[in-house]
Amino acid sequence: MMKNKILIFSATYNESGNIKNFLQSIDSLNIKADILLIDDNSPDGTKSIINEHKTNREDITLIVRDKKEGLDTAHKIAYEYSIKNNYDFLISLDSDMSHDPKLISKFIIELEKNDFITGSRYMEGGSSDMRGWRFFLSVYGNKFIKSFLKIRCNEFTTSYRGFNIKRLKDFHLNMVDAKGYSFFMETIFLLNSKKFLIKEIPIHFKNRKSGKSKIPKIEMFRTLYNVFRLKFKEKK
Repeated sequence: MMKNKILIFSATYNESGNIKNFLQSIDSLNIKADILLIDDNSPDGTKSIINEHKTNREDITLIVRDKKEGLDTAHKIAYEYSIKNNYDFLISLDSDMSHDPKLISKFIIELEKNDFITGSRYMEGGSSDMRGWRFFLSVYGNKFIKSFLKIRCNEFTTSYRGFNIKRLKDFHLNMVDAKGYSFFMETIFLLNSKKFLIKEIPIHFKNRKSGKSKIPKIEMFRTLYNVFRLKFKEKK
């Protein structure tokens, strides 16, 4: 049986304190996969660390954009890259070590028989180190989305995901209109509306080891707006 061609993707911005550990963690898995990193011109030296790590390696590709252009556009570029380069599986995750790269092996196994995999902090077996208002908003925000949009999924907002590119006919991330973190929620909405099988696996979310969270507080209102927009769109 032919081995699947796998692409691991992460968007980076000011991750100089995490990116070396992130890349070494993937290397330690000893899986045959390529890595795509899209950096929004980090001023903290993230690019230099990546370039040093990828010296004499053809399995790591770095795309540097001129300025900060957003997570949604980075993920769309990665999806198009995976199609153009004939990958079977695309796995995305955060590079700040809040997502454990060791789970990539589990994603690969699950993608053998599923269309789409999403990590979940809020299903049985999942957990999170988040506390305070962020944790409260995340837990109840996901519960609200699940109930309001009537989608059998417990987690809509993580970027730890796997796409079986060859199975996802008639789907592309370019179809997602929402920006920022709402992008992740609308991706699941579209996959569900197209009747693709959504499989959740439990993940443990860690607080980032270095640097600051890049989630602006406006995201809460943006997500709320997009949930209502999608509900209205569904009824049309």
